[in-house]
Amino acid sequence: MPSKNIEKIDKTKKIVILFSLIFLCLTILMISVFRTIAENRHLPSLRSEKNELAVRGDIVSEDNFKIASSKKLYKASIDTRYLDPAKRELFLNLFSIYSNVDYKELEERLKEGEKTPGNLILSYGINSRSAKNLKELAFKLIQLDVFKSRQINGNKILRGLTISESGEKRTFSYEDTLTPVVGYISKFESESGKTKVNGIKGLERNYNKVLNQSKDGVLEGDRDVLSYISFDKNSIIRKRIDGATLNLNIPLKLQKNIEMTLDVYKEKLTADEIIVSVMESKTGKIITMASSNRFNPEKIRKEDIPSLNVNAIEYQFEPGSVIKPLSISLAIDKNLVKKNEIFPAYNVGGKDAAGEYPKGAYKIGRFTIKDDHQFRKNTLTLDDIVMFSSNIGTLQIAQRLTGPEFFEGMKRYGFTRKTGIDLPYEKKGVMPKIWQFSAGDKDKRDNVFKATVSFGQGMTSTFIQLLKAYTTFNNDGNMITPHIVSHLTYDNTKYKPYDDKPEKIVSKQTADLMKKLLVRTVEEGTGRAARIEGLEIGGKTGTAQIARGGKYLKKYISSFFGFVNDDKGNSYTIGVTVMNPNSTGKYWYYYYASWSAVPVFKEIVQNLVKLNYLSPKEGIIPGEVMPKEGSFLEKD
Repeated sequence: MPSKNIEKIDKTKKIVILFSLIFLCLTILMISVFRTIAENRHLPSLRSEKNELAVRGDIVSEDNFKIASSKKLYKASIDTRYLDPAKRELFLNLFSIYSNVDYKELEERLKEGEKTPGNLILSYGINSRSAKNLKELAFKLIQLDVFKSRQINGNKILRGLTISESGEKRTFSYEDTLTPVVGYISKFESESGKTKVNGIKGLERNYNKVLNQSKDGVLEGDRDVLSYISFDKNSIIRKRIDGATLNLNIPLKLQKNIEMTLDVYKEKLTADEIIVSVMESKTGKIITMASSNRFNPEKIRKEDIPSLNVNAIEYQFEPGSVIKPLSISLAIDKNLVKKNEIFPAYNVGGKDAAGEYPKGAYKIGRFTIKDDHQFRKNTLTLDDIVMFSSNIGTLQIAQRLTGPEFFEGMKRYGFTRKTGIDLPYEKKGVMPKIWQFSAGDKDKRDNVFKATVSFGQGMTSTFIQLLKAYTTFNNDGNMITPHIVSHLTYDNTKYKPYDDKPEKIVSKQTADLMKKLLVRTVEEGTGRAARIEGLEIGGKTGTAQIARGGKYLKKYISSFFGFVNDDKGNSYTIGVTVMNPNSTGKYWYYYYASWSAVPVFKEIVQNLVKLNYLSPKEGIIPGEVMPKEGSFLEKD
């Protein structure tokens, strides 16, 4: 074969082989492209999401001061493997300055973390201001080459200082103010690993669910080249909604003022505790609920444990003579007491040098019930019975009610049932059963249970039950439920968390009569130390022994429950209870309500005048609070 033909054939083969190779390469390329299109690729997400932590709602006073609030906390962390050992000292110094965390504490934490290289939390408790400063520091540390990049799977990775939300901290701006009513909290870790809080006592507990009803803010959208979120119509923007705010009826200024008053009287009377509450008679708004025994919810100590309970609603005690106006009103309301009726005083015997008969004594079966006040006559009017707190007069009136009438009447006044106040763990007290009150009804015999309960013994109640019951006399016979919270504010919307419809207990005529009798008690009877010119003040004293294990101790609970009105329409029901005031030594008489609870009541009213809650007609505020030494003493 000629050489020219051979060369031509070789050239053709080469061209075929070349085109075959080109075709093969194109085929491989096309297959690769189609496989890439068809298969899932592990590319970095172009979407980015940022969450903003929402916190527990605030508790705010009527005059707009934050009693309790939550602040966001941040955590600061590093990966110890990226920290340049040569610049370790620089990092510690700068971080300590920017975070206000002690240098030595940081150094110890870093030493411990370097034993097992990796992620290290430097602090969980960074506040918002420090967190902002530390975020700026994080950029500066990168510029200063404090952190070194590392090769991982062929990629260079650099991790520096990271600042992120760690949870919330509950703060009580005014320390022990409004405790124990405001309550306290405990911490827990949420499902997302954030520190949150739950209420354990007081308002924090009662409204725990709505206080924690928060929604985190969310920002979600496509990332730009600098990893910032770029917003468009497909982005998700959900604003942060914190928990509901509790707006109280209680103004901070008044609360602080009354707490300071109680601190003074607790020391003067050497009492275990003094409880005071002031309530608007028509609306049920509690404008102060104060105790002499308080604590700082952020720093609860062992000695604070007895003060953690809200004794105004949780402590049950025999109320004593403050019950008398309630039991008497039940008989008056059923027309069982005649106008200007006279009752025997059962004070048989001759007059003493002061012209007074012996103390009255009334027998019911094997029991003898006595009066503590001596009278200059052998008979009692209704006014005498209330003004001078006669046990014998009160029990005679109570016997006119049947057992069921007396039982249902006391239940109607709220005893053995909760008041409905917006606080948890409220107690109900105890009272004899209906069949015990009914014994002797058929034979019209005296009943010892009706007798003792009519003057506040043989039963227990709470402070708040008595306060609620006394609104009846200053509210046309209607009893109103006490409330500490005015309304809730959630996502800029106000909500009222309760129904404040009053209960009709007795007729307006009965309530007005009892009101006049209670005013006379302050003007002429056992509550005389509460008088203030230019104001209508009425109330009833009560001094009861503390019972333990079926026996009465030589310890007392002194109370004064009443009301105050001015001619401008301001109307308040006020309760004062003094737990175990001094009953021995030079000032042994402090255990009488007229020497303990009544002076506290008067000073509370004076505070209301000074802070413009009341306006006396003449503007006269007597300076004398305690009765003068050696003046009239009145037992209950």
